[in-house]
Amino acid sequence: MEGSSKGNILVTGSPDKPSITGGSGFIASHIIDALLDEGFDVVTTARSDEKGSRIVNSVKPTQHRKISYVVVDDIAKDGAFETIFKAEAAFDYVVHTASPYHLTVQDPIKDFLDPAIKGTTGLLRSVQTYAPTVKRVVITSSSAAILNHINHAKVYDETHWAPWTWEDAMNPQWTYLASKVLSEKAAWAFMGSERPHFDLAVINCTFTFGPVQRNLPNLDAMNTSNQRIRDMMQGKMKNGIPPTAPVFTFVDVRDVALAHLKAVTVPEAGGNRFYVVGGHFSNNRIANIIRKSYPDLSRSLPEEAEDDLPADVYDFDNSKSRKVLGLEYTSFEKSVEDTIQSILDLKLGI
Repeated sequence: MEGSSKGNILVTGSPDKPSITGGSGFIASHIIDALLDEGFDVVTTARSDEKGSRIVNSVKPTQHRKISYVVVDDIAKDGAFETIFKAEAAFDYVVHTASPYHLTVQDPIKDFLDPAIKGTTGLLRSVQTYAPTVKRVVITSSSAAILNHINHAKVYDETHWAPWTWEDAMNPQWTYLASKVLSEKAAWAFMGSERPHFDLAVINCTFTFGPVQRNLPNLDAMNTSNQRIRDMMQGKMKNGIPPTAPVFTFVDVRDVALAHLKAVTVPEAGGNRFYVVGGHFSNNRIANIIRKSYPDLSRSLPEEAEDDLPADVYDFDNSKSRKVLGLEYTSFEKSVEDTIQSILDLKLGI
């Protein structure tokens, strides 16, 4: 369940003066591309000048003048975003993708819950107080806020909520999942209690594959979902493909980026959450695509194994994202092939 990106909050203004904050992560980098290609100027937040410069230098040279950055080193701090809205020109839209997503939990509150929950509500409060021109905030959530791995629904859609609580979050096994559902619920609760001058749309995306960002400094910095493709290419699964569970759904990052763009620009998107999912997948099916489309990499893979995609795997209903946002989802084969090629194009040792 991707749906979160390191240190990423995106703020966009009108097409005449668009702006973005925080774009160093995988999903955010593609959202920035989509917004710039649509004609927005972008102000992005970054945790340091080094990361901010990397973001700016990663876009097309012709678009350098349309993107800038502001340093926000800790999104969980009170008033972390106030300086942006006080210092920058008026914004029309804010896209918030910043939330921790990693597999090591040392302190559930400090590592996950505070950045996810306080980062989200703090941003909303700053927009309410200091950004009167903002019309809409779009938040990147996750299928982690929808799925119940203990008792799956037969078919998931936007009406479903994961059951995880604050108490569950104290168990490292559930910390990330709980951070996603609690932060999204906090956002909707803020909208209900405060009734601000802007509306809210939420993108709940699942495991996210697709071309890695151009400014990737090394292969270790790759987003978590794509790491399984990287590991297969590097021969790290030569002795066997690990189980796919618990998540068997995927989406291409370009579709996720388009979903955010449409959530900004489509009036009817306001007040809605969107389950953005392209289809089912398994690790074995990734390996089979590698064998078929990149036979030279087959030597890095184990012998073909039985597919572990369950016959009765939970289904999904993405009709809302198709109808309201106009999404047409990228196939699994194309998403994996394009991911592989983007990794090879980096020329970082594979």
